[in-house]
Amino acid sequence: MVEKYLLLTPGPLTTSEKVKQAMDFDYCTWDDDYKKITQSFRHSLLEVAQVNEDEYTAVPIQGSGTYGVESVISSTISNKDKLLIGINGAYGKRISEMADIYGLDHVDLVVDEREPITLELVTEYLNKYLDITHFAMIHCETTTGILNPIEDIIPYVSDKGIVTIVDAMSSFGGVPINVKEEKIDYLISSSNKCIQGVPGFSFVIARKKLLESTEGISRTLSLDLYGQYAEMERNNGKWRFTSPTHVVHAFYEALEELKAEGGVTARHQRYSSNQKHLASGMEELGFKVLIDEKNQSPIITSFIYPSDDFDFNEFYQQLKSDGFVIYPGKISQVPTFRIGNIGEVYDEDITKLLVAIDEIIN
Repeated sequence: MVEKYLLLTPGPLTTSEKVKQAMDFDYCTWDDDYKKITQSFRHSLLEVAQVNEDEYTAVPIQGSGTYGVESVISSTISNKDKLLIGINGAYGKRISEMADIYGLDHVDLVVDEREPITLELVTEYLNKYLDITHFAMIHCETTTGILNPIEDIIPYVSDKGIVTIVDAMSSFGGVPINVKEEKIDYLISSSNKCIQGVPGFSFVIARKKLLESTEGISRTLSLDLYGQYAEMERNNGKWRFTSPTHVVHAFYEALEELKAEGGVTARHQRYSSNQKHLASGMEELGFKVLIDEKNQSPIITSFIYPSDDFDFNEFYQQLKSDGFVIYPGKISQVPTFRIGNIGEVYDEDITKLLVAIDEIIN
């Protein structure tokens, strides 16, 4: 059995040695040096988002990506508002669950998990529900690996005077997103995805004036996005409650590595090359990709079981013993499994994976 394996998942993912080493230091949450690290990565996130500090802010929230999404849903939408949610997978459904729990007035636009959300459908719903004030959708729906066209939909919705919320959990940092041009009011991602850090916190890129108008809306204490923002602005990067200090330092290093690689454009190119190599290689081995190529993200790919007697658990364990960990499927209509290619994953890793799969099935 191998001591280490490559995570071919959509996060947590395989990180670099430098990112791991960055956690070998114990910071104090109140210390000025630590607060400077927080302020530095907040600034760096705005650069990745292609926005400036006059109009936008980056606010980290302790917890996984879901905590960040719930922070936005629970603390920026009032009881007088109405939310439209674009759903074509588990993560869109999760936003709907949050809206139910908080008693928010919402409408669900549900699409087959194998198809993208379209501007045509969103327009149809907005014409039907004229009182919509907020719109939320997933960019890369890792349920299947589909990439939804936010660049078509979000500007149109924003021009209607509707607040826009984009869950870019598994795409931000790995797929170019110009937050200002695409008119995104709130974008949510996390430390352990395309930035290639480790799990521990999420973050929200928010339009400042809009965020400042939400003071007092929050239905929780710890997920109050405005509260976290206000404390960080008032106290030079101080988190309200205990922060994951080691994770923060690792994230700072991961952002430095993103810059050194050539930024989002270069990382997107690597991920895309990985995905194309993976998809073509798997098809040569007899596996079929679930999502149409024009809608496929460079983050994670779903493959349909090659036969009725295919045993995923056995396949998974054999691959793990060869040094690779993949993901089970997450949709009900078709039996699938998923393989991610983000993190410290390169072309030669995909080649080794394909060799291992070939040996298992043949």
